[in-house]
Amino acid sequence: MAFDFILMLTAEDRTIPDARTRLDEALEAGARHIGFKDVGLPFDRLKELADAIRASGGRSYLEVVSLDEESELASARAAVELEVDCLLGGTRAETVTAITRQHPIRYYPFPGRVTGHPSVLEGTADEIVAAARRLADLEHVHGLDLLAYRFAGDVPALMRQVCAAVDKPVVMAGSIDSEARVTETAAAGAAGFTVGTAALAGSFPAEEGGFVSQVRAILAITTRARAQSIAPRRLALAAHDTRKPHLRAWVTRHAARLEGHRLICTGGTGRMIQAAVPGLTVHRLQRGARGGDQQLGALIATGELDGVVFFADPTIAHGGDADLQALTRLAILHDTPVALSPTAADMLASSLLAERRGVLR
Repeated sequence: MAFDFILMLTAEDRTIPDARTRLDEALEAGARHIGFKDVGLPFDRLKELADAIRASGGRSYLEVVSLDEESELASARAAVELEVDCLLGGTRAETVTAITRQHPIRYYPFPGRVTGHPSVLEGTADEIVAAARRLADLEHVHGLDLLAYRFAGDVPALMRQVCAAVDKPVVMAGSIDSEARVTETAAAGAAGFTVGTAALAGSFPAEEGGFVSQVRAILAITTRARAQSIAPRRLALAAHDTRKPHLRAWVTRHAARLEGHRLICTGGTGRMIQAAVPGLTVHRLQRGARGGDQQLGALIATGELDGVVFFADPTIAHGGDADLQALTRLAILHDTPVALSPTAADMLASSLLAERRGVLR
């Protein structure tokens, strides 16, 4: 996630009755990450909602409502049946992952001690950070959902501590109702944030009234806040053999921007980049001819890449042309930006990557 706004079609811990109409408005406004809860509407209407999000090219989220075990497990089963992309919240990770681990759902439980309705985050910052580390160590936990603004202490400090303590993405949830709070979450290293009731209530300043304008205003705030984001991006890098020198030059030129981010490369490309700029964080996959491009495609499909740079040579035929076509198709399907040339890659770097010198993770 590249610091994304997740719109929750919920109020008072329930999916709103007119969620399907609001979804159409949200899509008109440009929202791409949209969630709901498994209570408030009959299951068939929730299924219609989840299917509509997927058909629009969006990413769907189900948020756990209750903290008792029976309700939490019911939410996990609903997430499986509804085939949502992400399950947010809950406190029983070991039990929930027994349900979700055989499915493509990405799971983001709550760290810390969560009580009451509306939920509050209790305990000290150290206790919450320790809980975050324990959860992030679980194989089938893919990120964390931190109820940051439901914490009574120093919220910006807590967000920074949790984001620095784990290598998995952290989404901030609960009572985010102003541009200042959105900017604080970005500056702390969050991968995204949720807004539900505040958007429905029109809490954010917008050019005009109405839900569409409200969602557009939050998206604009998200774009501004993204410039302050210190969350490490996950960027795939690959190139045809005749374009590898171009990619090496591009990486060298953007070394400061790439520092602190996570570069995922097909085998030969990764070796070249490690040699050119040893200080960068590079994770090497298989060589392209041995399945590296398919590995990149799998990472796109599971939402684990924020962007792809693939320097392609259109002047000669390549055995991997079908792989590049498949990779591009998946990127379109999962709304992942792709740059196929140096100029496009420059634009991707300017919009997605911030220089992170002096940032500790």
